[in-house]
Amino acid sequence: MPLDVSVPAAARRYNVWLGGKDNFAADRDSAAEIEQAFPPITSAARANRNCLERVVRYLAAERGIRQFLDLGCAMPASPNVHEIAQEITPSARVLYVDNDKLVDRHARALLTSCPEGRSDFQFGDLRAPQPILAAARERFDLTRPVAVSLFAVLHLLPDTEQALDAVRELVAPLPRGSCLALSHATFDPLPEHKRVELEKFSQPDSSHGPFQPRTRAQVASFFDGLDLIDPGVVSTVLWRPNLPATEADAISEAEAICYAAAAVKP
Repeated sequence: MPLDVSVPAAARRYNVWLGGKDNFAADRDSAAEIEQAFPPITSAARANRNCLERVVRYLAAERGIRQFLDLGCAMPASPNVHEIAQEITPSARVLYVDNDKLVDRHARALLTSCPEGRSDFQFGDLRAPQPILAAARERFDLTRPVAVSLFAVLHLLPDTEQALDAVRELVAPLPRGSCLALSHATFDPLPEHKRVELEKFSQPDSSHGPFQPRTRAQVASFFDGLDLIDPGVVSTVLWRPNLPATEADAISEAEAICYAAAAVKP
């Protein structure tokens, strides 16, 4: 099936907010309309990306994770997960997964591993975890811990039970010591009038595609049965922030509108 560039895609819209060029007019129009309704969205996207980098560094350096399954990886944006992990451990392996055809093309061409490690891309959909796990079994040693990262992905699944089931299914076969890390959009820190204004983006008939912000308690439920890593479920700008903070990390929780957390499988 050919790539439909007339419909905005989440990965390409995210690329717009990060200042990338791998997007089309529909993606830019969608990004601009959302930014008009919520001007800090560009800084929020950058803060999310910065948080991903901090989480991967922590998992690689302090938890000794050598295998990373990055779902909803979006367009390559350096530093990518394999670059961060292999900077710490050159033999680290990363499997990227996304269901965007343009991401597929760019990822296979650009996400090149260092010689000691491995970096691969798998076209896949979070709503179908088993093919993703099959690809992970081919590339990873599943007797050793794996980190599953789902940054800015789960809020693209409006059906909460479907999202919870997908995460459980992905984590279930992984060994003790494996980690789950994610970020998720939320309207929690916004005043009521702003929540009401932005609810149009989470309507089933939205032209921007599926989107479902969730509360802190709902985000925490993705970690049921796992041991949360300090500081728990917090804003992306508060998850082990860099000192000094980057400009994106200096935004408020209400501007970031996104939770982040990581947990270990006991």
